[in-house]
Amino acid sequence: MRILVVGAGATGGYFGARLALAGRDVTFLVRPRRAEVLRRRGLRITGLGTEEVLDPRWVTADRLDGAYDLVLLTVKATALGPALDDLAPAVGRDTVIVPVLNGLAHLDVLTGRFGAGRVFGGVAKVLTTLDDEGDIVRLAPPATLILGETDGGSTPRADRIGALLDGVPGMETEVSADVLGAMWAKWALIVTVSSVNLLGHGTVGEVVAEPGGERLGPAVLAEAAAVADASGHPLPAEQRAATAALVTEDGSPLTTSLYRDVLAGVHSEAEHLFGDLTARARTLGASTPLLDLATLRLRVAEGQVRRRQNALSAPRAATGRSPGRTP
Repeated sequence: MRILVVGAGATGGYFGARLALAGRDVTFLVRPRRAEVLRRRGLRITGLGTEEVLDPRWVTADRLDGAYDLVLLTVKATALGPALDDLAPAVGRDTVIVPVLNGLAHLDVLTGRFGAGRVFGGVAKVLTTLDDEGDIVRLAPPATLILGETDGGSTPRADRIGALLDGVPGMETEVSADVLGAMWAKWALIVTVSSVNLLGHGTVGEVVAEPGGERLGPAVLAEAAAVADASGHPLPAEQRAATAALVTEDGSPLTTSLYRDVLAGVHSEAEHLFGDLTARARTLGASTPLLDLATLRLRVAEGQVRRRQNALSAPRAATGRSPGRTP
């Protein structure tokens, strides 16, 4: 089976590299800037005392060579629209697309574009980041890819894809009969940690260290869990307990990429993760005052980014003086 990995960043680069090193037929679809890094340095995975270098097969959108059997979509929601335009020529009659974006809003976008029969649900659990050189730095051992049919159950094609991805060193693959439940669980985790960062304006450990800070994470988690429950995907008790422990850990340096985007003054997945969740809460009648406040915080930050960008792109006003005017 031909596999196209859309994106070669911290997530797609890691899983794609693992598959390629295990002998799977993998091609990365990348933008020109990332292509230049791959051309110059290769695809490098460092961290945890190891370094691996792969000379991957990659293409840019203008060089796609027909349909692929499996498309692993690993971009952020902020890049989803352009990515779908880029990968469209790779989608054939029997192509299966596995997106590993957080949240659920992208499923509607993908099924509207390519049809529900081509779209799986997916969750990536991996702790990686890109360094200043564009190399992938692995921060902790877990690396799991969960996928499955969005309407649940087991199918022969899901089993075939699971078998293709199984047995790859450095990653685990799980074919889930309830992939939407897994997606809800990760969504709740992401918005809970992000809300602690946003509302406490610090790392988990910095928030927990202050009086009352240890109550913030569990309170946000309760709101997210209520929305998941009202949607028909209650969070498993063990996952809820693990998330609660994560957001009350003393000294934890944990921040999410969404919070780091806000600090960097760039666009974040605000609407994809928070706007969509709070809109669902309103529809379902779930009360989410803390998530609403975090959503407002994100929208203010997004407005600030837009205004800065508009100011930079606006034509400069003329500075010459009109004839006859005194200074």
